[in-house]
Amino acid sequence: MVKRNIGVVLFDQFELLDVFGPLEMFGVLPKSFEIHLLAEQPGTVASTQGPRSVVDRTFADAGSLDMLLIPGGRGARNEVGNEFLLDWLRQRAEDAEVVASVCTGSAVLAAAGLLNGRRATSNKRSFEWVMTQGPEVLWVPEARWVVDGKFHTSGGVAAGIDMALEIISDLEGEEVAVKVAEGTEYDWHRDASWDPFAKLAGLV
Repeated sequence: MVKRNIGVVLFDQFELLDVFGPLEMFGVLPKSFEIHLLAEQPGTVASTQGPRSVVDRTFADAGSLDMLLIPGGRGARNEVGNEFLLDWLRQRAEDAEVVASVCTGSAVLAAAGLLNGRRATSNKRSFEWVMTQGPEVLWVPEARWVVDGKFHTSGGVAAGIDMALEIISDLEGEEVAVKVAEGTEYDWHRDASWDPFAKLAGLV
């Protein structure tokens, strides 16, 4: 069995559920996934909601990473201008098997130029701002999540859980993903086009 290292990017004011929703799903399968919380500096990082998370490794000593997960949150609006992070993402995305974002995390990927020419989605309430970060991205306003090659982008906050289950289904098989959803008592939205929030935000 292949065990994949997941590197989760943390930054000040990240969205809690963007990170820990997907990680709950991956964490159910410790033989398949090993999770590492990464940040530019060691110590702890504060979320938008307040609670802080302990950094496992810095970007400099992140080690081998098979998957990247980039959350959104209020802090994403600052990170789109963080050239150190953007350059690190460009380097790491090249070798990663999967690069995933939740919510406005796709704005960070777009700012790094990683989504140019690719289909992607994001948080619907922040969609107009997100699009300004990647004018060459093929933004999809109505989608729970979007997959284009190795890049997986999801809508706002809770949508990241559905995307994580889809990634598990792709890598470990549909039966495994179903068991993870059932084990966590989560109602998995398996249709990527299911997106009532796009209408609520006036995007469709």
